[in-house]
Amino acid sequence: MIVIAQEVLNAQAEGRAVVALESTIIAHGLPHPGNIALAQQLENQVRACGAVPATIAILEGKACVGLNGAQLERLAAPDSTIKKAGAADIGVAIAKGDDAATTVSGTSALAARAGIRFFATGGIGGVHPGDEFDVSADLLSLSREPVAVVSAGPKAILDLPRTMEALESLSVLVLGYRTNELPAFYSRESGLQLEHRVDSPQVAAATLHARWQIMGQGGALIANPAPENVALAMSTVEAWISEATAAAQKQNISGKALTPFLLQFLAKTSGGRAVKTNCALALHNAKVAAQIAVAYCELPTK
Repeated sequence: MIVIAQEVLNAQAEGRAVVALESTIIAHGLPHPGNIALAQQLENQVRACGAVPATIAILEGKACVGLNGAQLERLAAPDSTIKKAGAADIGVAIAKGDDAATTVSGTSALAARAGIRFFATGGIGGVHPGDEFDVSADLLSLSREPVAVVSAGPKAILDLPRTMEALESLSVLVLGYRTNELPAFYSRESGLQLEHRVDSPQVAAATLHARWQIMGQGGALIANPAPENVALAMSTVEAWISEATAAAQKQNISGKALTPFLLQFLAKTSGGRAVKTNCALALHNAKVAAQIAVAYCELPTK
C-alpha cells in the first residue's frame, strides 16, 4: 500500500540522494494558490541541490511517496476536504481509502518505510504551554524513525524549554546547523543553548552515518535557523503569540484545533510577515536537507 514514484526508486537504486517533503503545508498550511507555488518551489529547491524530492501524502488510501503535478494540485485545491494524518492516523486513512496530508510524524514514518533518510519541513511540534502532557507525536516519531528532520526548530507557539527536555529524554540528537542556539521557528534565537553544532553538510552527514550505521540509533533534528533577512525578533513574535493565545481561550479553542488557529492568527496579526518567514525558512530547510543528503550519499560507506 506504499506507492513509491519511479523517479524516487531510480534515485535509490543509483545511490542518489532523496529528500522527503510533507504535504500538510500544502493542504492546510497556506491558502491557494500560494500553497501549490510553495510545493513546487520546495521540490525545485531540492532538485537544484542535486537531490530528488519525495513529497508524501495519502491519496485514495495509498501512501504515495513522490507526487506528480496533478497530485500536488489535488492537495492544494481551495475546495478540498483533505484530512490531516499523523503517524497514528495512517492506518485509518489507508483502510478507509481517504485522502490525507501527512504531518511531520506521518511523513517521517512513511519516509522511513520507503528507505528515505532525510526530510525537510518548516517547524516541528512539541510540548504545548500550560500542559506538560499535551505533547506532539512529532517528538516520538523523531525518536523512533531513523530519519534526519531539518527544520527551523519547534513552532514558536510551543513551550520550548520543555520541548528540549522531551527531545533529550527521548534520546533525539539535536544538531544546531551553523548555530549554537535552538532556533524558535520565526526567530533565529530562543535563549536555549545546544550541546552539538555542525557547520557543513559533510560533518552533518558523517555524524548521522555514525548514529545510524554504527550505533543503530533513531532520528535527529537538524535545527536550521531562518534566513537572517526574513527572521523576526523573538520579542515581537511572543507579543503576537500572547494575543493569539488569549483569543483562543476566549473562543474555547483547544486540542488539535489550537495550533492551526494560532498560526492563522499570527499570519493575520503580522500582516503577512509570519507567512513570508514561514515560506522562506521552509525553502532554506529544503536546501540544507538536500545538501546533507547529497553529502551522505558521497560517503565512502553508507
